[in-house]
Amino acid sequence: MLPHRKAPPVKARTTRRPAVRHLSIALAVTVSALSLTACGGGGSDDSAGVKKGNDITVGLLLPDRDTARFEKFDYPLIKEEVASLTDDQGKVKYANAEASVSRQSEQFQQMIDDKVDVILVDALNSKTIASDVKKAKAAGIPVIAYDRLAEGPIDAYVSHDNELVGQVQGRAIVGELGDKAEKSKVVMMNGDPADPNTARFKTGALSELQGAVDIVQQYDTKEWKPSIAKANMKKAIQTVGLNNIAAVYSANDGMAGAVIEALEEAGASRIPPVTGQDANLDAVQRIVSGEQYMTVYKSFLLEATNAAKIAVAKVQGRSIEFAALTRETVDSPTAKDIPAMLVPVVALTKDNIKETVITDGVYTVKDICTAKYKADCAAIGLD
Repeated sequence: MLPHRKAPPVKARTTRRPAVRHLSIALAVTVSALSLTACGGGGSDDSAGVKKGNDITVGLLLPDRDTARFEKFDYPLIKEEVASLTDDQGKVKYANAEASVSRQSEQFQQMIDDKVDVILVDALNSKTIASDVKKAKAAGIPVIAYDRLAEGPIDAYVSHDNELVGQVQGRAIVGELGDKAEKSKVVMMNGDPADPNTARFKTGALSELQGAVDIVQQYDTKEWKPSIAKANMKKAIQTVGLNNIAAVYSANDGMAGAVIEALEEAGASRIPPVTGQDANLDAVQRIVSGEQYMTVYKSFLLEATNAAKIAVAKVQGRSIEFAALTRETVDSPTAKDIPAMLVPVVALTKDNIKETVITDGVYTVKDICTAKYKADCAAIGLD
């Protein structure tokens, strides 16, 4: 089990967005402030239906296997937390859509047919999932949107402040470019337009990049596929010129790796700053070696364990605790004032690897500093 530790600190955001309302806590929160022992106001009345004990089944639907965190962290953490909260009586029924929207819909229906008590879903497509959410609600099964904000009558949302993710990425680029930023040509490699988080990442990034750099090319990346990102990066190199690209905004680590491959194959003698997200192991290693500039570390521990807490509390009808776990609200295109927990994020660079993923037990020095990266690790004091 990963140890319960404080989340890395983040800078408080400087603007207020109408889609997210902060009710009572600052952005930089700790695990203890989010625990079930916290006090809070009354929860929503819709949690007062049939209440169950510890013998519950949580349905978990995750979107793909390409994003390393889902299989390695999210599923095991949620499974472990559900067991811990229910004296080992609760269980998790898990399915992975493997990047197929139709498969996720089939898996969702199977969860309904199996009469799970609550469904946690990380939707591949936020719009098409709405019909499945409605079916679950008709069957009396609460649905919690996990990591991505699904449409339809969902009961709660657990994720990160996704505009802040983009802001952190954009800020990193501008900061690294320094005085040369305004004249620097930047390529943007955005995520899947069907993913509701993509627009939020992009909005956050543009709030930092627009007017500060010269954005010369932008691409959307269907299903977040690295192969598509690589093909688009090759186009950007041909259009802009290899030596004219000063930085690349990549929305996640999988695409960052593909972008770097395209640059290296094109003969880049120096890789410009490339951003990422998710703190994948290979991305952390690329940061150690200097190939990737940064990634956004989002505490898997906080997101996953608190999603499990909300799911269990929802099924057991503990409305006061449920409200205490969701101190913010968000709006989707189909629902307003959805109870939400937004977990803080931090920019991970070679300067704070120890204080983030190693301190939190995500990776060990041995995991990161394999033979290939041993010298690079030693150079930054990671040994």
